[in-house]
Amino acid sequence: MVVVLFSPKICAMIIFQRRIIKKTRLLCVSIKSHNYCHSSQQSETTATEITKILKHNNWQFLLESSHIAQNLNPDVVHSVLQRALFSIDSRRLLDFFNWSNHHLGTTQNLHSFSILALILCCSNLYAPAINVLSKMIEVRVPVFDVLDSILNLYNGYPRLRSRPVVFELLIDVYRKGGMWSEAVAVFLGVMRRDFIISLLCCNSLLKDLLKCSRMELFWKVYGEMSERKINIDGYTYVSVITAHCRVGNVREAKRVLLEMEEKGCDPNLIAYNIVIKGLCGNGAFDEALQLKMTMADKGLAPDKYTYTIFIDGFCQQKRSSEAKLILEEMRERGLNPDHIAYTALINGFMKEGDVDEAFRIKNAMVSHGIKLNLVTYNAIIHGLCKSGDMAKATALMHEMINMGITPETQTYNYLIRGYSQGGNMEKVSEVLGLMKERNLTPSAYTFGGIIDELSRVGDLEQANLLLDHMSEQEIRPSIVSYTTIIKGYLKEGKYEEGMRILDLMGQRGIIPDVLCYNSIIIGLSKARRMGEARTCLIEMRKRGLIPNSYTFGGLISGYTKLDQLKIAEKYFMEMLDRSIVPDLYSYQCLIDGLCKNGSIIQAFSIFNTMLEQHLLPDVDIYSVLIIGLSKNGRMAEAMRIFSNFCDKGLVPDVYTYTSLISGFCKQGNMPEAFILYDQMSQKGITSNIVTYNALLGGLLRSGEMEGAKELFSGLSGKGVIPNKVTYATMIDGYCKLANLEEAFCLFEEMPSKALSPDGFVYNALINGCCKQGDMQRASSLFHEMIERGIASVLTFNTMIDGFCKSGMFTKAIELIEDMVDKKIMPNHITFTTIISHYSKMGDMKEAEKLLLEMQKRNIVPTNVTYTSLLHGYSKVGNRAKMFALFEDLVEKGIEPDEIVYQLVIDAFYEDGNLDKALKAWSELMDKGLLKGKVSEILVGAWCGNSNISEVLVLLDKMGEQGYKPSVGTCSTLVYGLEKVGYKEELNNILNVMVSYGWVPASLSLPDLISQFREEISRVSVTFLSK
Repeated sequence: MVVVLFSPKICAMIIFQRRIIKKTRLLCVSIKSHNYCHSSQQSETTATEITKILKHNNWQFLLESSHIAQNLNPDVVHSVLQRALFSIDSRRLLDFFNWSNHHLGTTQNLHSFSILALILCCSNLYAPAINVLSKMIEVRVPVFDVLDSILNLYNGYPRLRSRPVVFELLIDVYRKGGMWSEAVAVFLGVMRRDFIISLLCCNSLLKDLLKCSRMELFWKVYGEMSERKINIDGYTYVSVITAHCRVGNVREAKRVLLEMEEKGCDPNLIAYNIVIKGLCGNGAFDEALQLKMTMADKGLAPDKYTYTIFIDGFCQQKRSSEAKLILEEMRERGLNPDHIAYTALINGFMKEGDVDEAFRIKNAMVSHGIKLNLVTYNAIIHGLCKSGDMAKATALMHEMINMGITPETQTYNYLIRGYSQGGNMEKVSEVLGLMKERNLTPSAYTFGGIIDELSRVGDLEQANLLLDHMSEQEIRPSIVSYTTIIKGYLKEGKYEEGMRILDLMGQRGIIPDVLCYNSIIIGLSKARRMGEARTCLIEMRKRGLIPNSYTFGGLISGYTKLDQLKIAEKYFMEMLDRSIVPDLYSYQCLIDGLCKNGSIIQAFSIFNTMLEQHLLPDVDIYSVLIIGLSKNGRMAEAMRIFSNFCDKGLVPDVYTYTSLISGFCKQGNMPEAFILYDQMSQKGITSNIVTYNALLGGLLRSGEMEGAKELFSGLSGKGVIPNKVTYATMIDGYCKLANLEEAFCLFEEMPSKALSPDGFVYNALINGCCKQGDMQRASSLFHEMIERGIASVLTFNTMIDGFCKSGMFTKAIELIEDMVDKKIMPNHITFTTIISHYSKMGDMKEAEKLLLEMQKRNIVPTNVTYTSLLHGYSKVGNRAKMFALFEDLVEKGIEPDEIVYQLVIDAFYEDGNLDKALKAWSELMDKGLLKGKVSEILVGAWCGNSNISEVLVLLDKMGEQGYKPSVGTCSTLVYGLEKVGYKEELNNILNVMVSYGWVPASLSLPDLISQFREEISRVSVTFLSK
């Protein structure tokens, strides 16, 4: 069916309009074509007239006197150049081109530049040709268009082909303009069309690419030269040798040096010096010295620069004494060391802390008539400031001023760093004042030293103010300064502040580097805030920053501590995929985590991967696995690996032995620990203080106080000096054995041994005092810790627990407020301690408030927290709250322990929910958490005052709901019912179990009871063996 949209009259009108539009279009096209033809004809006529006029000497006057200038356009100029290509003098064409530039209101045609450049090159007018090419590239035409234009004209006119020098000039113009990619594009484009570029042009390009470190372009140019078999000379070889050394490939540089000689191009002194410098930079001094001898054998005497390379190289490797011998040899050869050689040597001795020798070199330098300059003075002042000898550093600055040498900003920077590190901020202010007097502006480095010190001592508020001051003075702080402040915040656990500084960097246009992100990722990982750490990694990658071994190490450590081993292993494998060699720390974290989790197969898999890929020395790989197994109590596996280790001829070190000894000590297996200790002595491996600390700890844990005392008193006779850990171990052992008097004797002895008691020692003593109820003595120690700034969360938690147990609950609450004021954040132990006390008091409202506060602070409650609350609600008879709390615990993914289950099962029973009680009891059995005696008590509690029929009803109800307890659970129930006196009714119980398929029909009651006893026996043996 046809649908009519318009009337016949409207349709006729539309057709008429379309015809008019068509005719109009045809007319417009005709006019446009006519105008173009007219314009083109006019341009050709104008070009012809100009070409004729250009043959006259007064061409410029004739052109300006005529109407022709009005018809001038880029196409006319191009046409004139084409017509007059070989008929008019090239200089005149250049003058005409420049004249036309003044009369045109637009840019010249690209081909006009090309024609003129080619004409000028044919006339050997290279300077004007360069000028034309320079103007050509100023137009910003793509390099490939420029090259195509010149190539087309070059190939189109046979008379222009005689001078390919135009391409070299174009390369030079791009090169001198710093347009390296364009210069290389022209070079490659021309070479690949079989044009010959002179070696001089090639060498100039290579040299400049080296200067600006465009190594990827350098190798492209050199690769093309090699492919085209261009005969290279000594300059080319020197550039290639330099390039290899620049990227750290000294072996290849040395190979090129040898190849140079083989190809008949005698290496010069420059080539030898470059390779020698590369070898010294890599620490290959023997090879470098051998090369120096080879050089001399070939008649090339080492010059001042050669010797200075060796002096600087040895000093960089902290071998200044050998550098001094090189200086003496230099003098013997009649070469007088200059201030560069002397300054390198002075700097070397200063870095090694040998200030006296550095000053002897300084005096020798002066005695040989070489005046100290600013660089030399700065080197000495820097060394003195690093060693903390500020008096000498200041005296030296006054000496240089008296010598007429004006200190620069860097000189004052060294003084500021030195005073900052010494914590003398008053002197820092004085130095800043001196800088102001001399009109020297402090730099980012100046303030960086102050920020470092403020961050180190924890004065982050002042460090932040200094950052703001720098911004006001328009001094851009370095990334290092920001990173230092971030580290300071992370160290104090102020992660939000650290992240704020990261945001501030972005606002100020400072892009964080890998080191900065690593600080945050590692800090967050230590705090187990892995979600935020992962977000930082994503942001880091978005910025194009490549994670390194430290980044991955932090993540692996964090996820391992959270027992999220699959994620930790994923990051470890990503490291390997990205060819990032895991460091010992990453490897150790993962192995440790896997061993701790009982994933021994995965631990061995990682171990074998590391061995196969030779990513670390075999000794390190074996040691890490042995240490990981030992730390986690897997001593049988650790000893098996240790035997394998020794069988391979590998020599265990003191750390491997100590880890094994420590493992046995933690298990209380002191005979095995001492067997290993004796083995060490027999093999000539000297035990260190860590070894003895492990043995002392083991003896104290085993209650062998006399043995520990004997070992401790004999340390000095073995030439071993007790450290803080030794004293801490002994003090902690005494405190745990309630021998506070001996503990305090050692505590008071520590200062006389130049040992300052640390947080661990104080915490051990406070814990001992709290256990004995001596809160006065504990408080005295606590206040000492506060004054020294070493009080931690553990310290506060110990004191809070002590106050709670001593009935001083008000003081405990006050301590929490004090804790928050001191920016020490309460953790789950803090909250659990107070919750436990409120629960014991029956004040569940306050206990519940604290639970909510924990959740607000993202602090995850533990089984101990929930147990305290469950006890409290049980005490007040609020079983509904107990059930809700149990559900909350399970929803949060917390694995209930035996005590939690017992409380809940008992509550279910008391509430009459026997089916839920039995279900919870069955879950507990399935998880292997419930011992047989507990089961007997529970079954007795359920059935002692009831009829067995209730148990049968309960079992039927469970069966109808589809719940299927394990055979182990069934055997436990049967055994428990038998123990509480239901022997005759057990057949009915067994029938129910068989009918629901919970136990096989072939199993009899004696079989079930026997199975339970066997299981209990097996569990007991396993427990005892552990």
